[in-house]
Amino acid sequence: MCNNAIVLILIFIWKKAKMAESPCLEHRQPDRSMVDKEQNDATVKQATIVDKIEKIAIEEETMEVESSHTSFEDSCDSSKILGLLRKFLEVQQRRAEAYAKLRSGFAEYMVSGGEIAYQQLCSEITVEFNDCSKQVLEMEALFLNPEYCREDLAQLLRAVQAQEKEKLHLTATIQVLKKAGRPSERLVSHENCSLKSPTGHECIHLHEITEAAGTEEAEADAEYENALKEAIRGVQDAVTTINDHLEEVRYEIAALEAD
Repeated sequence: MCNNAIVLILIFIWKKAKMAESPCLEHRQPDRSMVDKEQNDATVKQATIVDKIEKIAIEEETMEVESSHTSFEDSCDSSKILGLLRKFLEVQQRRAEAYAKLRSGFAEYMVSGGEIAYQQLCSEITVEFNDCSKQVLEMEALFLNPEYCREDLAQLLRAVQAQEKEKLHLTATIQVLKKAGRPSERLVSHENCSLKSPTGHECIHLHEITEAAGTEEAEADAEYENALKEAIRGVQDAVTTINDHLEEVRYEIAALEAD
């Protein structure tokens, strides 16, 4: 009996001890909803931190770009730009001299009729113009290079190139027209005319002068005159535009020299 009582007492004490331990165990094992809430709060905080980091990164990247851009502008060497612009004006002077030589040679050709000399001159002028164009294109590419970073000057040189191309084309047109002459004044070849005698021939170019023939000839002359005037006007317009662009280059040179 005594033993049984002792056993019962021990069982009672053990149960009490177990019940006393339960609150501690519940305290060490938090409620699942609390865990989920804390995890959600942590996730929100983490997302907020990420957003801030990304925002800072974007701002730093922007600052780096702006800083790089500023450095980019500062790195543009004014002396190099000046050198290129002066070289460009030298190339334009070469072009002007080549045109003067071409005009002079053509005038001599129209008087003397020296075909070989004129063709040789045209070949030399073509080489000169090609070399000038090549140099200007190289300058244009350099102005687009980060070392120079002057797209505006590249566009200016490109505009001059376009006008120079048009000017050369129209100059050739003028010379071709002048070489051919007005239709009513063109000389005819008598190679196909039949000989009547050693001192004379039957000219196939003789024809009855009619009103229709006269009108046709007048129209041909008018077309010739219009084509010649249009080409001359085109050259003048090109020259004016080129001179305006060259004036812009000179202003740019003056501005760079003043800095």
